[in-house]
Amino acid sequence: MSVKDPLVVFTPSGKRGRFPAGTPVLTAARQLGVDLDSVCGGRGICSKCQITPSYGEFPKHGVTALEGALSDWNAVEARYDEKRGLKPGRRLGCQAQIRGDVVIDVPPESQVHRQVVRKAASARVIEMDPATRLYYIEVDEPDMHEPTGDLERIARALKAQWDIADVTCAFPVLTGLQPILRKGQWKITVALHKTAHDATPQIIAAWPGLHEGGLYGLAIDLGSTTIAAHLTNLDTGEVVASSGIMNPQIRFGEDLMSRVSYAMMNPGGDAEMTRAVREAINTLTVEIATEAQITTDLILETVFVCNPVMHHLLLGIDPVELGQAPFALATSEAMNLTARDLHLNALPASAQIHILPCIAGHVGADAAAVALSEEPGKSEDLVLIVDVGTNAEILLGNTTRVLACSSPTGPAFEGAQISSGQRAAPGAIEAIRIDPGTKEPRFKVIGCDLWSDEDGFWDQTASTGITGICGSGIIEAVAELRMAGLMDPSGLIGSAAQTGTERCIPEGRTHAYLIHDGTADGGPRITVTQGDIRAIQLAKSALYAGARLLMDEMNVDTVDRVVLAGAFGAHISAKHAMVLGMIPDVPLEKVTSAGNAAGTGARIALCNLTAREGITRTVREITKVETAIEPKFQEHFVNANAIPHATDPFPELGKVVTLPVVGFNAQGDGSDGRRVRRRRRGNSHV
Repeated sequence: MSVKDPLVVFTPSGKRGRFPAGTPVLTAARQLGVDLDSVCGGRGICSKCQITPSYGEFPKHGVTALEGALSDWNAVEARYDEKRGLKPGRRLGCQAQIRGDVVIDVPPESQVHRQVVRKAASARVIEMDPATRLYYIEVDEPDMHEPTGDLERIARALKAQWDIADVTCAFPVLTGLQPILRKGQWKITVALHKTAHDATPQIIAAWPGLHEGGLYGLAIDLGSTTIAAHLTNLDTGEVVASSGIMNPQIRFGEDLMSRVSYAMMNPGGDAEMTRAVREAINTLTVEIATEAQITTDLILETVFVCNPVMHHLLLGIDPVELGQAPFALATSEAMNLTARDLHLNALPASAQIHILPCIAGHVGADAAAVALSEEPGKSEDLVLIVDVGTNAEILLGNTTRVLACSSPTGPAFEGAQISSGQRAAPGAIEAIRIDPGTKEPRFKVIGCDLWSDEDGFWDQTASTGITGICGSGIIEAVAELRMAGLMDPSGLIGSAAQTGTERCIPEGRTHAYLIHDGTADGGPRITVTQGDIRAIQLAKSALYAGARLLMDEMNVDTVDRVVLAGAFGAHISAKHAMVLGMIPDVPLEKVTSAGNAAGTGARIALCNLTAREGITRTVREITKVETAIEPKFQEHFVNANAIPHATDPFPELGKVVTLPVVGFNAQGDGSDGRRVRRRRRGNSHV
């Protein structure tokens, strides 16, 4: 392949390569090891290989994709679209040929190994005080001698039978009210929604007679990488189904600032990203309703929590102002909208949408939801709450004061930008241990409960194979390398001679650690490279620096306990997180997991109107710290590059782990690790 050949970047995997013009997308995907399904052998019959090309400026990928980067539609695609239909913008990977530089997204339904969105609903007792309730009434029949409208007589019945003084009616409901009344023979069930306890209730749905089919709401955590939804019974608070999908905006940029840049550099780019995420939410709504065996017209309320960039793109607001100081939000207040307002057409038009308030330009409604769930302002001891994702939300507080910031950790914790990295899916390494003596690894993969050195492991994983390493796996792998003496505090992997294991293999001027070699069976070679370690160092340094800024503001050097939230918190051990230096030093028993705290906060807001009103007041009392303009952020960031840290002591970690004292030079030539200063030619003073 020539450097003049078109460059193709696949998302969400991030894999890229150059291919001669005329290469089918499916062929390029297979050669790069991209997870793109196909059953029919590229004949355009099965439709499994659907892809979505994106055009415009992609600074993150270093790509300018022009219209015409893929071949025109051919007869096979046209025939398939006519018979079965293709979503707007979709192509068949087996038919579309590469003509120029392009970014190509592989949607979840086209992936063989679909991601496991590990944001399950946390068990939580929530006091029920829903904003939407059902009321059964018997309505007077119309009377020519007392001319009143059907809606007015419904209002009269609600006042007489339920002591509800006044109501309004959503227009989409009003248009169908008369046939419902007559079908129910003047007996009707209405769903009333209140945006606040003192607000006038609104009729947002109606059924003939006594409705016993239930009433449901969605709590949605709209993240940069994943969209997680919990379908909740609004009568009992029970989560009847949880589901999630990849955020399709990944193809425009894996991190938030890349998406802001895309909007800046591509006219209409913000609208393109808005359409993509709304379409994904519609798809997720249908899928979760199908899983729960209900119809979507029973989902009458949705609560969203999201970071500020996702907040603006969901609302259809250009996020450009969030990419530059002073990081001004279009609005930071809680919002009440309808499904029709946001074109969420999988929901009833009158379904109510509530978006929690944002805390600051870089601290969004997801952080507000974490505060609602974990209540740091009610803690007697000083608690640090870390919700790790592509963008980390960090809260520090107690009964006296609560601080908040966000830190741009990037996608490395999700398995992106890692050489053997992948999203969490069956076959992905999610946990690893390295024997300090033999330097040999053993690991677990998603979909199998056994370790790789246990009987039956290889039989149980034969169907999925060992496909790569996900976020939790790479975090544990780097920490294990440090504990096993294979990597020094600066993050350098030693050579085979320095470490005593042939698993440390040369890779250019550095070394990599070989976890698993499946090439003999047609599988991948899974390693941890120097580049992987650097990506994790950058991510964990940003996280630790954000926490240190909050501690500086609080004028403390230690915290009493740490709460890990999100999918990360549920799948990483406290010891590995601390060895890596992701979190400040505390006794390991003081590090706990809160599960998907943002999702839990969304569920609380969905089920309890009092809590919803309360978080709006709480957000105003939180002190915001803007990491982007804090002068000490860079200093904290640089010191946190070391593993676990260059200057901060970790005495509590030292009680349970003794980290080997090792040092490896960059050349890895087997020397003792001391760098040799080379003379410059012609300069006798050096």
